[in-house]
Amino acid sequence: MLGPGPATLAVGSFVALLVGSWLFNRIRGGSADERRSRKRHREAQQREPPVDIGDVETVAIREFTDHHSGERRAVGKIEGFVVFVEDVPDSCETTDVIRIKILSFNRGQTSATATYLESV
Repeated sequence: MLGPGPATLAVGSFVALLVGSWLFNRIRGGSADERRSRKRHREAQQREPPVDIGDVETVAIREFTDHHSGERRAVGKIEGFVVFVEDVPDSCETTDVIRIKILSFNRGQTSATATYLESV
């Protein structure tokens, strides 16, 4: 009786290597970018926000994102703290500098929601 052929052994080895690689990556905690992102998120949860509700701030628009409501929101940062800005005019673009008013924080106070006041 003959054992498995070379092609069967090669495919089996390849599958074992893929599964082993996937398991190693899961145990290690994902890619280096994912680990850095989780570390930054944990650090953000430990610090106080650099703004208070009602503060008026000036930020540059870093990007735009779609809110779950379908509304377009601008994303800015204040000392690394993420602020999602609502009611931004369609004429605003990435890198535009705008004045905003802080309205609220998310549950963990790792980001805030603000409203657009004016372009600077």
